[in-house]
Amino acid sequence: MPESSVPPVPWTPTNFLALPPEQAALDNAAAVLIPVPIDSTTSYRSGARYGPAAIIAASTALEDYDLEMGFDVAELGIHTTPPLEPHVGDPLQMTERVRDAVSYYAGIGAGKLTGVIGGDHSAAIGSALAHLEHHPELSVLYIDAHADFRDAYQGTGWGHGSSARRISEHCPITLVGVRALAQEEREFIDATGISVCYWPTPNSDYARDIASSLGSAVYVSVDLDVLDPSEMPAVGTPEPGGMRWPELLLLLRHVAQERHIVGFDVCELAPNEGLPAHAYTAAKLVYKIIAYACSPTY
Repeated sequence: MPESSVPPVPWTPTNFLALPPEQAALDNAAAVLIPVPIDSTTSYRSGARYGPAAIIAASTALEDYDLEMGFDVAELGIHTTPPLEPHVGDPLQMTERVRDAVSYYAGIGAGKLTGVIGGDHSAAIGSALAHLEHHPELSVLYIDAHADFRDAYQGTGWGHGSSARRISEHCPITLVGVRALAQEEREFIDATGISVCYWPTPNSDYARDIASSLGSAVYVSVDLDVLDPSEMPAVGTPEPGGMRWPELLLLLRHVAQERHIVGFDVCELAPNEGLPAHAYTAAKLVYKIIAYACSPTY
């Protein structure tokens, strides 16, 4: 029997949504997911390195048909790459590794929707900058309980506490969900005019206003701690008073309808800090972003 042969019995794929080969093949895929299992720059509770595997495992229980959107998300084709090997040296080197990996897939053909599954939120830097290479008009929607605008934190400017600051040095950024930040961050944001929607917001039309602040091509970066800990406690730095699931989806839906989402990341799931349901929620969010971004009706 050839080494590549397998017995003719059912097998369960280990990719996102457990898709069969024809729907998981790169050539057929509208979206590519890159697991980035890093948490070397976490500052409170570690464990985000286990997030990508937990999200992929939980995704196998999702229904492929999306009731809200009215189509089977799996039919879009989703290719899941192997996990990106962490670089345990300078976080800048890991940023460059993420950038190289994302740039490759984002640049294939007309460009596939390329998403990073983190890992700590430092993964957003390399991913966002990779998309900027292919979309010079890029703006970034940065959804997080924290501003992540420190110039450096715990000895590095390339960790999760500086992600938004590094991205903002290259393209416009809008922060949403912020409810905790250092004084130095607040002063810098106010002085430079960075667009911020602090949370909770009194603006009932926040989703439309945020979408209008963005350019035509949008990269979406989500730290799961933007959700209230009652819904998502499985994160490195939980912060009370957060967004609720319907509020987050409303925002993402408006952005997808009014702008072109070209890439994204979902970061900071620390599965050991929560229940299996929280990994499932994170997987559902990845699924919903793909559905919104690739919807045939938007």
